[in-house]
Amino acid sequence: MARSSRLIKPAVQELLHLRVVRTRQVSAHWMRITLGEGDIDRFTPMGFDQWFRIFLPVGGEAGLDRVPAKANKLIGYLKFLRIPEGMRPVMRNYTVRAYRPASADGGAELDVDFVLHGTGPDAGPASRWAHAAVPGDSVVIIDEGITFHPDYGLDRVLLVADETGLPAVAGICASLPADAVGTALVEVPSAEDALEFDRPAGVDVRWLVRDAETVPGTLALAEVRTVPLAQPDVHAFVVGEQALATGGRRALVERGVPKDAIGFVGYWRVGPEGAAPHPHTVPSGEETR
Repeated sequence: MARSSRLIKPAVQELLHLRVVRTRQVSAHWMRITLGEGDIDRFTPMGFDQWFRIFLPVGGEAGLDRVPAKANKLIGYLKFLRIPEGMRPVMRNYTVRAYRPASADGGAELDVDFVLHGTGPDAGPASRWAHAAVPGDSVVIIDEGITFHPDYGLDRVLLVADETGLPAVAGICASLPADAVGTALVEVPSAEDALEFDRPAGVDVRWLVRDAETVPGTLALAEVRTVPLAQPDVHAFVVGEQALATGGRRALVERGVPKDAIGFVGYWRVGPEGAAPHPHTVPSGEETR
């Protein structure tokens, strides 16, 4: 996981058993899964780009009961790997798209947006699970906190992401003060995937729609090199494909932004034959979400 800002961990990290409440395909490449019930009342929202480990029962729900309590730590992860193949859940990292507390109309709910890569064997288990998910399906999550550090500043921001970082950008914008100003550069694979989100009036969103021949992250990285900066007090945050995260940070440093004012996270990596999951699936890193 490429990261310059330190993680802000939640006060409590524990296994939370949740169920799928609703599913809705919101665009060609996005499936929104709403989670709730179970242990949802023990989830503490932190805002910004709050993320979590999710365990998907691709080999049957019985495997979820065997997930160790500290599967997000190295020793617990090694125990997790001892779950027999075929029963072992798939562990991935995702961002909270939205959280709604319990009300008179129902219990608390957590929205998670899954990037869809089809349903075939090359699509990846998380994409296939999201395609097939129905209300009542079980998952387990472990909260991991936030990587966007509020202490770096909330008044002037530059947010950069590909589609996998869109939920993080949306969560950050929802947590900014109303008078915040800045720019969000969001690269998506189609105009339909440019999903609007709540943000301060002073934050301008620029949607960058790439074609099928363009390597993910290329358009956003090019914009990072030319976008006007509110220096010296801009708080920059670059997330998505690995080359975008590291290249974006490098470009901003070259433009005079202090390293301590730049957060960057590589969620995934383009492989030699196209998109491939980021290899850091162990508890030291993040993956596509």
